Amino acid sequence: MLTRKIATPSDYEMILKIWKLSVKATHHFLSDEDRLFYKEQIPKFLDAVELSLWFDEEQLIGFSGGNGYELDMLFLDPKFIGKGYGHSILTWLIENKNISFIDVNKQNETAKDFYLKHGFKVESESQTDGFGKLYPILHLKR
Repeated sequence: MLTRKIATPSDYEMILKIWKLSVKATHHFLSDEDRLFYKEQIPKFLDAVELSLWFDEEQLIGFSGGNGYELDMLFLDPKFIGKGYGHSILTWLIENKNISFIDVNKQNETAKDFYLKHGFKVESESQTDGFGKLYPILHLKR
């Protein structure tokens, strides 16, 4: 059974480990240099979102972070990708947190398709990410 726990700063090390594994498995379009850049940036954003850890029994599946109606981050341990956990987490967030907005890397086809299947539509596109790097971002709305 999927359960949610609000994360605290003592969970950050575990969150960053999942982030690193997930990005390595899903963000093949990132250069090694940029992967290191983002790894240094992520901790700065953890305090700015409502950060949740997601468990199945005692097993940590992944984490999410949102701010208001926007989902800023959803990362799963790669062992659990494609097993329905992402669907369950996103459904819970939509139903309980009224998540209506998500930004996704255009090159991350799997994530883009996942959100589109859950009723999100492309509202607009930016040619660079929030750091000015040449990774186009799709702005999705539900």
